[in-house]
Amino acid sequence: MQTNTLVKLVIAAVVILFLWKQGLPWLARHQAQSNPEAARPSGTSSATNCVFEARAASDLWSGSIGRFTNPPYDMQAWNNLMSQVQGRIGRAEQKCSCDDDACKPGRQAMDDLRSVVNEMDSAIRGNAAPPLDIVQRQERIDNALDEATAAAEKHQ
Repeated sequence: MQTNTLVKLVIAAVVILFLWKQGLPWLARHQAQSNPEAARPSGTSSATNCVFEARAASDLWSGSIGRFTNPPYDMQAWNNLMSQVQGRIGRAEQKCSCDDDACKPGRQAMDDLRSVVNEMDSAIRGNAAPPLDIVQRQERIDNALDEATAAAEKHQ
């Protein structure tokens, strides 16, 4: 095989690998963000809607925050993420205003998430270190969402 052909094959393989590892997850995230209603089953209870929206907010946050762990920060991207996350949290809070057993841990998870998001926003805007306990707090949010999910499944 000629060297020129081999180089082209290696470049093509690298591009395909990059698209597979970075492009497909990015595309899936953006499709889910642009059409969140498509992923939600129809005819669901208010508890299930609460859990769905709360989990979507948490997943958006936890799946995107890694881009902002080290300065310098892309403030346009940060503002975009903040807008999306705050919108998701607002929808979840609205859906979690119900009296079902799943709604209380859903509301608590969104209160905790809003607190983490606001502290991270202050840290990034103030060029300070992020909260040291952010991982533990995200775990508490995930645990509350697991509790809400279990309660919603019992409700059905």
